[in-house]
Amino acid sequence: MRIAYHVMSAPGPLGLLFLAATENGLRYLEFLDKRSIKRAVDSHRDENPGAEWEASLLDLKPVVDQLEGYFCGALTQFDVALDPVGSEFQLQVWNALREIPYGETRTYGQIAKAVHQPRAARAIGLANHQNPIAIIIPCHRVIGSDGSMVGYGGGVPRKRWLLGHEAHFARLSGASLDLFAGAGVAPTNRVASGDGPPLGVARLTSATQAEPSRASRAGAASRPPTASRAATRTPARPAASSTSKTSPRAGVKAAARGSTGSRTRVAKTKRSGR
Repeated sequence: MRIAYHVMSAPGPLGLLFLAATENGLRYLEFLDKRSIKRAVDSHRDENPGAEWEASLLDLKPVVDQLEGYFCGALTQFDVALDPVGSEFQLQVWNALREIPYGETRTYGQIAKAVHQPRAARAIGLANHQNPIAIIIPCHRVIGSDGSMVGYGGGVPRKRWLLGHEAHFARLSGASLDLFAGAGVAPTNRVASGDGPPLGVARLTSATQAEPSRASRAGAASRPPTASRAATRTPARPAASSTSKTSPRAGVKAAARGSTGSRTRVAKTKRSGR
């Protein structure tokens, strides 16, 4: 069996993502953290005995393109063939996670009911934590019954960022007005607190801070300048008369002639005095 792998960069606190796929579909999507690529590959060799691992962007480019679309807010639903390795119960839970709409959340209890195991909320949490394909199988959309950010293998900062990212673009598209509406709970901590708008999107300002209309801008442009501005304007320099234009060389010659004439008059005066 051949497994192609690739590492891509993700925004915010997500960092580097390790992707690996078989000929049947994507098998792993993990946060690389501080691991080397070799360690990431070695951690899956026991699950894939005899597999030949090969670095290949070409094989994983469709997945990379969809992830980049997701990160810029242009894509809200993935269309990627998946090939995860897990028990029957785990596969059932992961399929239920894929049914959670973009921009919404569910509790562990709700997922337990969805897989017809209403008393297995703790087992649901364990399967959620062991999800091998992050983001695309959206285990980050599962929260505690009190709205707390718990049970995410990638860490709370990443879970908070992903939920804030989806809530932001869901609001812009009108897909969902309340991130926690599906879960039926209020959050106990802010989503994306302190992170600002994801992906460099400008914050939405209130109506009082909206950009002035074209009519108001046109009216402001047509108003005459105020008295203070008119008074402070620098007066134009008067144009020099044509008679005052003298070349530097002509001025030097005139000065030389004047000094020579004065010396001649002084000499004549001395001779006449004698």
